[in-house]
Amino acid sequence: MNILPLLQYAVVAALAVPHDAPPRAGKLTVVATTPDLAAIAREIGGDAVDVKALAKPTEDPHFVDAKPSHVVTLNRADVLIEGGAELELGWLPPLLESARNAKIAAGAPGRIVASQGIRMLEIPTSFDRAKGDVHSLGNPHFLVDPLNAKIVATQIAQRFAQLAPASASAINANLARFNATVDAKMGEWQKLLAPYKGAKIVTYHKDFPYLAARFGLDIVENLEPKPGIAPSPAHIAAVIMLMKTQKVRVLVVQPYQNRKTAETVARQTNGVVLDLSQQPGAIKGTDTYIAMMDAMIKSLATALGEAK
Repeated sequence: MNILPLLQYAVVAALAVPHDAPPRAGKLTVVATTPDLAAIAREIGGDAVDVKALAKPTEDPHFVDAKPSHVVTLNRADVLIEGGAELELGWLPPLLESARNAKIAAGAPGRIVASQGIRMLEIPTSFDRAKGDVHSLGNPHFLVDPLNAKIVATQIAQRFAQLAPASASAINANLARFNATVDAKMGEWQKLLAPYKGAKIVTYHKDFPYLAARFGLDIVENLEPKPGIAPSPAHIAAVIMLMKTQKVRVLVVQPYQNRKTAETVARQTNGVVLDLSQQPGAIKGTDTYIAMMDAMIKSLATALGEAK
């Protein structure tokens, strides 16, 4: 859908702010496409940044509802952090075209692509839209692997320090603290999930392969027959049969996915629907990246324990 006509009236207001204006109140104005990136940016930037996310915590990051206010937000940004790997391909480019902000143009110092430096999973050998919403650069849901979060945090810290050199010392200290916290929590998380290594689960969408790879889980099937394609009755029946055959009891859904479909499958397999979210703030008490991952791992361990 062409959203440019919808955004036209916002462009005039957005362009009223000079592109080369210095950061307001001595802080970098940072815009992140998703709440997880925004949460990490706040941890790393600290007092040196003001951070805003474009997507809501309960919104599908593939299909964000682009708004005229987003044009203004992007026009006033000193830094844009995007997930990359085509995650925002369907909605971000038109917003950037209308925002006309050279600071955050592709290749500019103010543009951070989080997927750079990540070992991407599920890179297709051939590109065919008949296979669904396949990402040619690999699966973009990489931040549920905490070690990938450290890679992204390091990239953000380096760029923040470059753009705000007076705050470089504090930024690097924040990075060290974030990495140390992740390392400490990784020990706890691995211990929690160690008893369930090899456990089989079903997910709604292909959005948890990085988590599964890091903690030794086995995603045997997805409710979507192809990424972004709604489950058909035939595919649902096949998933039910597979879950019964392989004794799979845990089915994972995110807030924006069809829970009723998952409940239907769970009822017929004696399974449980596990509500998880990859975005801080979607579940109460998960406003930071660490809190979000902590809630996710604990909920997953509890569900696997009950299923076992």
